[in-house]
Amino acid sequence: MYLIGVRIDNVTIEEAFEKIRNFLSDGRQHQIVTVNPEFIVRAQKDDEFKRILNEANLVIPDGMGIIWASRILREPLKERVAGVDLIKKFKVQSSRPPRKRERCGQAKFKVFLLGGRNGVAEKLAAQWSDVVGFSEDTDNALVSINQCQPDILLVALGAPKQEKWISENLKKIPSVKLAIGVGGAFDMMAGKVKRAPKLIQEMGMEWLWRLILQPWRAGRIFNAVIIFTFLILREKIKASR
Repeated sequence: MYLIGVRIDNVTIEEAFEKIRNFLSDGRQHQIVTVNPEFIVRAQKDDEFKRILNEANLVIPDGMGIIWASRILREPLKERVAGVDLIKKFKVQSSRPPRKRERCGQAKFKVFLLGGRNGVAEKLAAQWSDVVGFSEDTDNALVSINQCQPDILLVALGAPKQEKWISENLKKIPSVKLAIGVGGAFDMMAGKVKRAPKLIQEMGMEWLWRLILQPWRAGRIFNAVIIFTFLILREKIKASR
């Protein structure tokens, strides 16, 4: 379906995970995007960002606001597929016994972490045996990635920077078969930021939880909650005429 001009794939987490496994075995390069309401709002004013989202190989509905909007517009999506849950699922199923840390080690599917702040990528790398390299910034990142030859690249630079960086640079890192913009997933997976309890997630109130923990996100949350809701209701009215 398209939500105010942005494509969303109607997949469950199991279906998305199966697509990822196929992507890793078909020999081509793929970009996955995890779309939440903030992405939709941003895409209305950023044509390049919208193009990247719509041309991605898999567009995941990340955010209960996306699910609710699809129901309001009578094109209901199957379920929310949180990017952090998808990555955790892959992490669990691909994990191996801990090994001695190497700069560029060996793994069935090698993972490289790009982005994060204050050592969070390094902390996550220490917890995930298939991580073969990490870099907090994009300076010399292409050199590091090509040295480690990962299959999977997780980019936590924040949207739309991470999606644009992947789109611009994916062809320059040919070993990478799967690149995903993951936003704040590193912080959650490394335990730096506590995720909302399951009930709050299911109620669609995770935005409030994050506002309490990270009040500096107020502007972004305003876009994701207020502006997004306005855009969806406007679209609903237009469709009913």
